[in-house]
Amino acid sequence: MTKSAANGDAIEVEVVGRVLRVSSPLKPYFPALGAAGTKGALVTYYAQTAEAVLTAIRERPTYLQRFPDGIEAEEVYQKRLPKHAPEWINRCRVTFPSGRNAEAMSASEPAVVVWAANYGTVTFHPWPSRCSDVEHPDRLRIDLDPQPGTDFVDAREVAADVLRPVLDELGYTGFVKTSGGRGVHIDVPIEPRWTIVDVRRCALALAREMSRRDPGRITAKWWKEERGERVFVDYNQNARDRTIASAYSVRRTPLATVSTPVTWSELADVTPSDFTIATVPDRLRTLGDLQLPMAEHAFSLEPLLEWVARDESDGEGEAPFPPNYPKMPGEPPRVQPSKARAVAGEDVATP
Repeated sequence: MTKSAANGDAIEVEVVGRVLRVSSPLKPYFPALGAAGTKGALVTYYAQTAEAVLTAIRERPTYLQRFPDGIEAEEVYQKRLPKHAPEWINRCRVTFPSGRNAEAMSASEPAVVVWAANYGTVTFHPWPSRCSDVEHPDRLRIDLDPQPGTDFVDAREVAADVLRPVLDELGYTGFVKTSGGRGVHIDVPIEPRWTIVDVRRCALALAREMSRRDPGRITAKWWKEERGERVFVDYNQNARDRTIASAYSVRRTPLATVSTPVTWSELADVTPSDFTIATVPDRLRTLGDLQLPMAEHAFSLEPLLEWVARDESDGEGEAPFPPNYPKMPGEPPRVQPSKARAVAGEDVATP
């Protein structure tokens, strides 16, 4: 049997007026799931949830995390929309930290989601801004990232016990979702008045405030050696060109888990494995799309900017940017703390 025959003949899927060809529907994408984890199963999931995925990525620069031969094979993290993409898929110009530009995918209809799934996309990674104004985000993203020795339970407890009260004090409504892995994501819709640099700086101030309130469980330290067994609030997820999995995106896990919006009351009891390509379509049909109310809000960053000013007056200025960035204004030396101490003569063994 030839490889193409083993992966099945191409099929057609209709998505809101467009008929799309799906190649190799029997190709294993999530081997642990057997027949429920094929490429066809992934495309079917995205056909069922395309409207909800579109809400999360609509008219935003979106990168494609692709696994054309399944999650155990090579990953392609595609920032540029390929030239051979259908002409009905829009492009959105973005600027990388290096200053170079690219044309990213911009989805404006559900068929784009299914086209991308057939193209091998497992996870969609949208920017926190829209193509109409790429430089001014309309989302503040809070990524609670459990470090070694902690897990999803720690992240969800930090979200409920520390983050939510802080958001209440700021007058913000946060929309929470599982990451599909060990973490928790919270989106705060904001007015698109501030630059990417401003929004990231506000995320840093928020992360530092959370760590001050519960230093035993939370850290805002960029260097891994300083984080300990705590939940890291990754402020740099708001930096230029940094993205997180969209709502209703599938993740590269054996169970094909899905990054799924939940209510704050649900968060106390859910686990990542509750939400998979097998369970999320029914959840959407039953509960509706929990991210939709985000469109009703747009908060000001002024309260967080006051925290930024307070931190700076207390001597807490900038923090390190991601390693692919050029040196940024006000940024401290981008040197691992242990190496800096060694250079200064500390922690060096005496002969």
